[in-house]
Amino acid sequence: MIRTSFRDLAAVLAAVLLVVAAVLVGRHLQFTYGNLHVGWPPLYANWGPHLGPGTPAALVVAVVVVAYGPRVAARLPWRALLGGAWGTAMAWTWSLALIDGWQRGIAVRLTTRYEYLQVIDRFQDIPATLRDFTGHILLHSPDHWPPHVAGHPPAATLTFVLLDRVGLGGGGWAGVWCITVGASACVAVLVAVRALADEALARRAAPFLVMTPAAVWMGTSADGYFAAVAAWSIAFLALAATGHRPRLTGFAAGLLFGLTCYLSYGLTLFAVIAGTVLLLGGPRLTRPLPYALAGVTVVPLVFTVAGFNWWEAYHLLVERYYQGAGGIRPYGYWVWANLACTVLIVGPATVAGLRRTGVTLLGPLARPRARSPLNAPETGVRTEDRLGASVRVVSALRRRVVPRAGWSGTSPDVRLALLVAAAFTALFFADLSGMSKAETERIWLPFAMWLPAACGFLPRPRAWLTAQAVLALLLNHLLMTGW
Repeated sequence: MIRTSFRDLAAVLAAVLLVVAAVLVGRHLQFTYGNLHVGWPPLYANWGPHLGPGTPAALVVAVVVVAYGPRVAARLPWRALLGGAWGTAMAWTWSLALIDGWQRGIAVRLTTRYEYLQVIDRFQDIPATLRDFTGHILLHSPDHWPPHVAGHPPAATLTFVLLDRVGLGGGGWAGVWCITVGASACVAVLVAVRALADEALARRAAPFLVMTPAAVWMGTSADGYFAAVAAWSIAFLALAATGHRPRLTGFAAGLLFGLTCYLSYGLTLFAVIAGTVLLLGGPRLTRPLPYALAGVTVVPLVFTVAGFNWWEAYHLLVERYYQGAGGIRPYGYWVWANLACTVLIVGPATVAGLRRTGVTLLGPLARPRARSPLNAPETGVRTEDRLGASVRVVSALRRRVVPRAGWSGTSPDVRLALLVAAAFTALFFADLSGMSKAETERIWLPFAMWLPAACGFLPRPRAWLTAQAVLALLLNHLLMTGW
């Protein structure tokens, strides 16, 4: 246990050094060349220590979750746990947002010149606007869209248009919507972990999913809302793949995945996580898969019939991206500094959990096999023999990790590790794409919300929860975040 704890701390130390390097290198680049376009690299924020009306509430929520969260999560009935997780996540997100006050922290977040609420009045005729949507993406086009409207498919903006139509207009209601819906993402992750791994791991992960540092940006960021929609698509797919009302949950999964792709272009990478869920579901997929595929077609069909061309819009977005800050920000810095942002989003406990995820998946590779031909002296051993020995060792390792029943028959630890690894893989692909240079503390929220599930592997949860809470409180009190 001492050695294992030391390795967890070593992983956290390495992550801290990554963040420090990103801060120091980023400040040099910004002050010397001015090419990062962020105030406090690697975050889109400015230094500004402050307190606010949300400070006492945030401290209370943190103390309560650290002191009682693991015990309550272990004992509550499952449905009560889900409701409690949603309520506590809302309390945590609300309190962090209100550290900046009602106006700056919530009411005006989605009303700036970059945001969706700037164009509500341009959607008086929704079908006509959708047909003409791509004509306003590029910067040189007439009445070009604000950055966030141009950077997302129209379902993102339409959400706030429809809220306005039902009488919930303005930045305050938009913020309430994003916090309320976004906080449910942790519930969706819990549902998926229980369905694909087991309930004990889900309960252990629950306090970490509730009190994640990502809540600093979940509050009133539209990406928090996107994170919840994407998470529920995976949760319903997990239920369908494991035989829970497969037709209904399969269709719901497909419907929400289709909506996810029309909320954000980059969230098509959730196909990586969905593929892993299908892999873990095993032979039960024959029933829900047709319904999931039918559900996937609904939202794309509606928008296509209305006149919006997703592929054309995406290619125009890529051009627009490089017309703005994306064409100036250096890929060589952000390709690794984005990962430092991720450390700040998910916190030190998740870093330790990810280390244990890797050990769970790759542990067999580190265990020497007795009298293996690969360990024999090379003298007298032909290349063909060594190649054959390699194949036999790989086959043996697969049998140790993946039983005859396939991935669906693996241990709960391995299934959880695969789910977390899929989320990290999707995030890593997003990083390599170069379409997320900076601002990933909000852009990658949909992927990052799955990573704290790895904290289900951690012992001593209260110590790790304390580290998570301290990081979130420091970030929100020391920085004036841009989102």
